[in-house]
Amino acid sequence: MTKQILARLCAILAWASASAWAAGGLPQARDLQKDAEAAHAINGAILIVLTGEHCVFCERVQKNFLVPMSGNKTYQGKVVMRRLVVSDDSAIRGFDGHPTTPRKLAQQYGYTLVPTVVVLDGKGRILAKPVVGLTTEDYYGMYLDEAIDTALAKIRGPAPL
Repeated sequence: MTKQILARLCAILAWASASAWAAGGLPQARDLQKDAEAAHAINGAILIVLTGEHCVFCERVQKNFLVPMSGNKTYQGKVVMRRLVVSDDSAIRGFDGHPTTPRKLAQQYGYTLVPTVVVLDGKGRILAKPVVGLTTEDYYGMYLDEAIDTALAKIRGPAPL
């Protein structure tokens, strides 16, 4: 691997694992094409949580599950995590490189309740059953892990026994 390729890969990985702690939550999705490149660099998926602006359950999902996961090296090697506020109409770059909005993406994924966690491939296709709402917190981490593992099995193939 040339130094230039290695430097680019390191930059993508550093960008993908930008600290969510500084922002008080997961980073907002701004450039999904770049997020897809970062996920590809780790042979992983993209996890997006669809949130509401003043959603207490969304804040709990981020604070109690997603932010701690985003700081864990195991998860950093599996998924790039982002957040979309479903009522936001500001322009972001979509998976295809064209401008879109968080509201349009949320509608595309058919959200009906926030928080909803979707795990996607680099083209924006849903790879696992979305985790909708915050049902029983005791099992929520397991639901997230199941969605991530299902997505990774589709990307990487089944895990060795």
